[in-house]
Amino acid sequence: MKKSKKIKIILNGKSRSLRNTTSVYDLMRSLKLSINKVAIELNKEIINKKKIKNLYLKNKDKIEIVHFIGGG
Repeated sequence: MKKSKKIKIILNGKSRSLRNTTSVYDLMRSLKLSINKVAIELNKEIINKKKIKNLYLKNKDKIEIVHFIGGG
C-alpha cells in the first residue's frame, strides 16, 4: 500500500500538514465549518464556493477562512 504524500499549507496564519489530495471542500468538512457561513480566500483571492469540491490544495498554499457573525 502506497503512503500518500503530505503537503504543508498555511491556514489562518498557522502551518498545517494535509494529504496532497485534499480539496478545499475536504478541508472545510474536516474543520466542521458550514460553507454558507464563511468566506474563503486562497492565495489572496476569494474563491467561488461552487468550485471548492474540485479545487485541490497545493504545497505552500495560504488559505484564510473568515466566519460571518451577525449583530446589530
